[in-house]
Amino acid sequence: MTTMPRARRCVWLSATLDLGAIFGADFRAHAPHIELVDAVTAAEDPASVDFALAWKPAADAFSPFPNLAFVSSIAAGVDNILACPSLPDGLPVLRVRDDDQARMMAGFAAWHVLWHHRGMGDYLAQQREGVWRRKLRKQPAREVRILILGFGHMGRVAAGVLSDLGYDVRAVARRAPDPALVPHGVTVEAGPDALDRLLPAADMVINLLPLTEDTRGLLAADFFAKLPAGAVLIQLGRGEQLIEADLLAALDAGLLSAASLDVFQVEPLPADHPFWRDPRILITPHEASEPDAGALARHIAAAAERLDRGLPVETSVDRGAGY
Repeated sequence: MTTMPRARRCVWLSATLDLGAIFGADFRAHAPHIELVDAVTAAEDPASVDFALAWKPAADAFSPFPNLAFVSSIAAGVDNILACPSLPDGLPVLRVRDDDQARMMAGFAAWHVLWHHRGMGDYLAQQREGVWRRKLRKQPAREVRILILGFGHMGRVAAGVLSDLGYDVRAVARRAPDPALVPHGVTVEAGPDALDRLLPAADMVINLLPLTEDTRGLLAADFFAKLPAGAVLIQLGRGEQLIEADLLAALDAGLLSAASLDVFQVEPLPADHPFWRDPRILITPHEASEPDAGALARHIAAAAERLDRGLPVETSVDRGAGY
């Protein structure tokens, strides 16, 4: 006999997105026992709310709800939730681990690597001018050294995809990973001096790090100075990790030859920002990957079930580490 999961209430908390409109239909389809409600509706009976779904919550967002069992981000990033002043001490914070989202991120990263490695921008310029010009000498992928910053789920999937394409892939991690999780052909280094060792041999750097106090402002002048001349930055992490003036200076000095930027300190990127008009910079509007809405609903339901059974939730965040 199958036991039906008990009814739950989940409040969505966001100052920037209507999470109810985005995810409501998927909760009804994939987790019908979970009622997804807005904060105004939930505040009519705050004690009945079991958990929260959040993205960039308002400063006082958590204050009305005394019985939250956990709060989940809508994606892998949790920095915006951890920074919320009203987040209760000890409340479990969950991130989403979505294999489809990781593959989407890996494909996006690989596209940018190919764009820069094969000089695809040159062909667009030639098309505009009606010019047929082939590149007869092509650098093999095995000679292009890729460094991935961050070796979580998304970093591992991206490393595996790029290694399968033949690139020389290295990754830097905070701690040495389980060897079983390292894709074939990928080298991972850990420790306080790992980044300094790897940067001088990186033709392209892909940033997939979470935002923490250690990574805030990491992509700065001293970082770029350690790279070989003409390196490429592919920035897919968080906008606050990049010192924008230092990037422009590194491009002007030839320390970098190009950059792909998907995340920014201010989003949307202001129309008068110099990045828009710089031909060395390829801009995308925070499009690298998105969580599958159905997977998110199932993630919330599975987390609730595990907590009911007294089991740990595998995607709980280490607040001390920030991810």
